[in-house]
Formats: sequence, structure tokens, C-alpha cells
Amino acid sequence: MTLTVDLSPQQLAEACVHSMWTQDRASRNLGMTLASASPGEATLTLLIEPHMVNGQGACHGGFIFTLADSAFAFACNTYNQRVVGQHCSISYLVPAYEGDRLTAHAREHWRAGRSGIYDVTITNQDGVQVAEFRGHSRTVKGTHLPVEELLAK
Repeated sequence: MTLTVDLSPQQLAEACVHSMWTQDRASRNLGMTLASASPGEATLTLLIEPHMVNGQGACHGGFIFTLADSAFAFACNTYNQRVVGQHCSISYLVPAYEGDRLTAHAREHWRAGRSGIYDVTITNQDGVQVAEFRGHSRTVKGTHLPVEELLAK
């Protein structure tokens, strides 16, 4: 059921992302910061700390993947529909290192029915592209904001 309320798309996106962020212990406990969100987009950052470095002296790819996956999740959950990842892939372009601040910017490429495709670009503090991630989403049952909360706005 889609509920029409007097919220702008930006207000709805921010409210959905705030609701998700308060429940997302994984992203918060890894040290991610939610920088921004708008309909179909989200930006998260992560400072690479010593415990994130692998045996090659670079950031472990799993942390880069997790940052991208979190940005993807927030971008596709900005319409008050619960959405999960169905498939994703990542290409690592250059290494990231301890002390780097990574930014993952996710943007909607295509969305129709219950499916969507999102691209996430991960850059370091110098604007160098570190990785490129593509996620396919699938809408599932449920909403982020209860009907009562939407009607109160």
C-alpha cells in the first residue's frame, strides 16, 4: 500500500534514512558516517584505521565493499519501502591505506517495479576513485516509517 502524504521527496528520503541509520549498528560500529541522502542517493564516509589494514599494507577489500554496500542500502531505501540487495559486484581500482578517508556515493541508475540498479563510486580524500560497485535491489514487504508518523508530518 502506498500512502500519499504531505512530505516532499527529500523529506521522505531523509526520514527513511534516519530511521534506518538508528537501527544500523553494523555501519555505525564500523565507524561510517552518513554524510547525505536524497531520493535514490546516499553518501557515506569511512576513515581507514589500523585494524582495517591487510597483510599487503592496504585497506582490506571487505571494508571497502561494506562501505559501498551500506551506501547502496541507504540509497535504495529512500522511498519508504523496505529494499534489500539482490546481487552486487565491486571492482577495486587502486588501494586505499590507513589514514585515508573514503567516501561512497550511491546513486540510482534505474528503478521499476520491485527492482533497481544502483552505482556506487568510492573515492579517497584526494578524489581518486578507489572502487566502483554496482548493486541490484529488490523491494520486500514493509516500510521504514509507520503510517501514524507520516500522517503526523
